[in-house]
Amino acid sequence: MIELRKKKDFTAEVFTSSMNDIMFFLMLFFIIISTLLNPSMIKVSLPNSKSSQSIQKKEINLSMTKEKKYFVNNMQVPFDALESQLKKELTKSPDVIIMLRCDNSLSIQDLVNVLSIGNKLNTKMIIATAKSR
Repeated sequence: MIELRKKKDFTAEVFTSSMNDIMFFLMLFFIIISTLLNPSMIKVSLPNSKSSQSIQKKEINLSMTKEKKYFVNNMQVPFDALESQLKKELTKSPDVIIMLRCDNSLSIQDLVNVLSIGNKLNTKMIIATAKSR
């Protein structure tokens, strides 16, 4: 018997030339979005807490890293100038709360030193914690 039809081998092809562009735009999108979420937070390992409460008032962020570097609203301040910087921030809006974000590896004395500054300035200070799992 003579076969009249030609035998054609079909191969499936996936064109991936535009995949590079798509991946680049996705990567760019996620990089931009991740920087917009918390663009200027100081990395601090917070102590754990079983209960959590959110604050809706205006706040001054005071961060203490494990290297004992102090940041007031993401601006580094030496410990000697911390009281004057907080006083300056409190004069802008006196009803503000100081949100204290301190690393969980710091000693209690470091925390007490900062809390005594807040006590001297007669302002409310709240310690930020991470919710325990």
